[in-house]
Amino acid sequence: MSALETIQFNEAGIVPAIAQDYKTGEILMMAWMNKEALSLSIERQQAVYYSRSRKKLWFKGEKSGHNQEIIEIFTDCDQDVILLKVKQYGDIACHTGRANCFYNKLENDEWICISDVIKDPKEIYG
Repeated sequence: MSALETIQFNEAGIVPAIAQDYKTGEILMMAWMNKEALSLSIERQQAVYYSRSRKKLWFKGEKSGHNQEIIEIFTDCDQDVILLKVKQYGDIACHTGRANCFYNKLENDEWICISDVIKDPKEIYG
């Protein structure tokens, strides 16, 4: 049985994928992968995700240039979550122009933005 065949994709045929900086351990983002995205990610050693809203593959960095080189791939004990340890190019993983997608921190029942925009998304995506 191949490694792909052991992954427990959900009823929609996708699995959550967490991207983590391979040097610092910082969690950069979470996205979804279908079997094709995971297969291409393994083959190319570049992160490829599945966009649920656009219903198509999303090659990380295809528009922004902020691609993710995969250093290592892990799965959890149930094989229903993927962890990608990546080298993030351009220091921006989030479409908001921030280093990571986890920039809202809960404080006193309120979400507080704790991260500055590195680059205006309009400059990145036009």
